[in-house]
Amino acid sequence: MTYPSLKITFLGTGTSSGVPMIACDCEVCTSTNKKDKRLRSSIIVESKNTVLVVDSTPDFRYQMLRGKVKHLDAIIFTHPHKDHIAGLDDIRAFNYFSKRPMQIYANEMTQEVIIREFPYAFTDTKYPGLPEIALNTIAMDPFVVGDIPVTPILVWHLKMPVLAFRFGKFTYITDANRVDEIEKEKIRGSEIVVVNALRNEKHVSHYNLEEAIHLVRDLQVPQAYFTHISHQLGKHDAVSANLPPGIYLAYDGLVLHV
Repeated sequence: MTYPSLKITFLGTGTSSGVPMIACDCEVCTSTNKKDKRLRSSIIVESKNTVLVVDSTPDFRYQMLRGKVKHLDAIIFTHPHKDHIAGLDDIRAFNYFSKRPMQIYANEMTQEVIIREFPYAFTDTKYPGLPEIALNTIAMDPFVVGDIPVTPILVWHLKMPVLAFRFGKFTYITDANRVDEIEKEKIRGSEIVVVNALRNEKHVSHYNLEEAIHLVRDLQVPQAYFTHISHQLGKHDAVSANLPPGIYLAYDGLVLHV
């Protein structure tokens, strides 16, 4: 199968509290290294004709400004936790300049939370300036956004089903600590995989560093990047120095081409 060339930019690589964490004076949170400054996790995926973002974090407005994003075709959601949906209201600027609703792709569970959290966007009376949203339901069938093919992959965030996504030869997994064998087959053959790696200690609903490395080896994907990182993992440079070949820590602003 022929896939379009994609540019992937990490808009954020931090966990729900971000790094630095409010009121924390640890060595990571006080680091002067820009790679230790992490907004909430999100990526932007660009082909020649299409631009989409995965998750609208609480940092969405700043992420769009920092990345100088002038055009956005769609937002695809992994799950309805606040650190992945809270910035949705700020699509209003894209509505204003494009003169069209933002295409939102989410499963039914996530749509229910979006409607509850942003009810004013779904009222019958449309006041000027309200976010304009066109909901598209994700099942588990592959779909296409513009010219970007998207394959949903079911992963588990403890007991919550979360959607990972494969875009051509690139797979993005966030907020997970288990992937069933049948879903792993959708990932194998990727050239790059991104996996959440929260910290060194075991966590109830996220992969820790050791588990994330084990998953990458199991999937046999040649290149991997870790995201959704907390200040508990350690400094970027120190952790990176001890990672196996082909495995890297992602950081805000990192650009990949696949």
